[in-house]
Formats: sequence, structure tokens, C-alpha cells
Amino acid sequence: MLGPVMIDIRSFVLDEQEITMIKNPLCGGVILFSRNFSDKKQLNDLCQSIRAIKKPSPLICVDHEGGRVQRFHQGFISLPPMAELGKIYQENKQDAIEYSYNIGECIAMELQSCGIDFSFTPVLDINHGNSGVIGDRAFSHNPLTITTIAHSLMKGMQDNGMQAVGKHFPGHGYVKADSHLSLPIDDRDFDSIYTADLRPFKAMIQHNIAAIMPAHIIYQKIDPDPAGFSKFWLQDILRNKLEFEGVIFSDDLSMAGAKFAGSYIQRAKKALDAGCDMVLVCNHPAEANNILDNLDVDKIKNYNQAISSMRLLRMHGKNITSYDKLKYNNRYQNISQKIKNKFENHDLQMDL
Repeated sequence: MLGPVMIDIRSFVLDEQEITMIKNPLCGGVILFSRNFSDKKQLNDLCQSIRAIKKPSPLICVDHEGGRVQRFHQGFISLPPMAELGKIYQENKQDAIEYSYNIGECIAMELQSCGIDFSFTPVLDINHGNSGVIGDRAFSHNPLTITTIAHSLMKGMQDNGMQAVGKHFPGHGYVKADSHLSLPIDDRDFDSIYTADLRPFKAMIQHNIAAIMPAHIIYQKIDPDPAGFSKFWLQDILRNKLEFEGVIFSDDLSMAGAKFAGSYIQRAKKALDAGCDMVLVCNHPAEANNILDNLDVDKIKNYNQAISSMRLLRMHGKNITSYDKLKYNNRYQNISQKIKNKFENHDLQMDL
């Protein structure tokens, strides 16, 4: 079975402590960052070393959306911010659909060729014009536009063996505050959110998206807990009302928006009890190790490791092949050149 904890690592290769942590039965995944990448060979070697530690192999993932949230650059196609696809959609819907499908293909092909199972993408948040941390990561201010483009991008990924993760449920685009730095408060009522921000999530669930990540945001007129720790949002709405049967990943428990739940152990317990299948613990190896050593999942009332593990196993990439072979793949050559020709002049900002 795959355990419910996803950790990160410090550098280009695993150290002994990290190997021990990954061996822990509660560790089910590893998320990579820019600090873990120097070139494709090194990245592939790192992923293979992670996979070799145990079976089933831990999930390996990354935030690789495009624009200012793209962790790997050298040897990878430079992807545009998703708002660029929204702009194209306003001019030519079919072009936007084709480009988004091609970008989905590219994400899946490039990441899997280096041993990575999936990216935490697409962003399904509405760009209400308020959020700097979301901003051009969102496809559009229009829920239908978001759904159309996101579905096409997801299909490009799925057709090449990779699952998608929609974020940040039920919507991060309305609040100004950045949940990396504080705990945002959304003061809208349920109907306002349901008729706008939830629409892309509802539609993507109907299109069989495999996984969703909730936001570290309190929707104060609806529930006192941030969405990622809320039984109302994760069970009553996501599981029951929207009939979502896939994986629920927590957002990073080290973010300021997660401090609401207490210590790291308390955060992990509360997120799993609320309905998450896997919790992310990034940039705090001591706390990640503490969770792995001391979290008693048998005492978490609403967490079932067998069911969660079954969901998580579906997130493994299906087309993990050699990165050396990818450059000779005619389809990859064609779509990568198409993306370069269209988006090579877009501005890249600092990774978040």
C-alpha cells in the first residue's frame, strides 16, 4: 500500500536520512522542486533511486504548471502562464483547445520521460482580479472558459499516460491574501461560490479528473475550518454532492494557511480525518520525519489507508520511458516546436 505522507528532499541525490524516511510505510510520495534539478540525466537518476527503495514505488510529482510555476527549465519546453490560453480562447476557441491539448501532451511526455508520475495541474481557480498568488496561473475569469481549456489540457495529459490534479478547491481566486504567507478569509456565501468558483471543479469531476487539491482558505460564512481541513468541504460537498471518487491531496502543511490546525502532527491528523488521502509536508524535514515516526493512522476516525492507497496507486504514470528516446519522438518534436513558436516570448517570473 501507499502511505498518506508526501515529503520533499534537499538536493540532487538522496541522503541517508531521506532514504530512511521514504522506506517508512507512511511515506507514499515525494514532491520535487527546482533545487532537485540540474539536468535531465540527474533528474532521471534521482527518480529511479526513489523508485528503487520500495514497492509499490512512491509517487513522484512536481508543480509544473507553466509560467512562473515551472520547476524545471533546462531541456524542458518553456510553458506559458495558463492565462495566455484564456486570451487565445477569446480570439479563437479551437486554437485554444488545440494548444492546451498540446501543452498537456508536453507536460506528460517530458515529466514521465524523467521518471515523474504527475504534475499538480491544472489550476481551476477563477481569476477574479484579486489574487496575486493566482493571477495569470488561472486560465480565465469565466468558468466555462476554464473548464473547456482545462479539460483539453487534462485530455492531452491522460492520452499520454498522466493523471491531472485540479486545484485549489473550492476556489482560491477571490481572496487577496496568499495562503503561503497567511490564512485567507473568503466572506462570500455558499451560493456565490457554488454558482461561480465551484463550476470548473464540478465539470472536471464529470470529466473524470483523477485528483483534487483543496485550498488553505476559510470560507467563514460556510464553515469555520479551512477547506483542506473541513469535513463540510471535503466530505459533504466534494465527495457527496459533487460525487468525486478520486484522490484528495492536501496543500502543503508548512504553509501559513495550515497553521490554523495546530502542530504538524495535528495538521496531518485533521487533514486526513477531514477526507484527504495524502498530506504534503514540504521544506521542513524534521517535521516530516516527526509525522512519519509518530502519526498513528489507525486512530484517525475517517481515514482508511486501504481505500486511499487504492486511489493513490492510480496516480502512477503509465508512459515512463527514456528521455533520450523522447527527442526522437515525432509527435513530441512537432508539438514542442509548435509551443515554442507560439509562446517563446512570454515572460517567466520567479517560481512560487
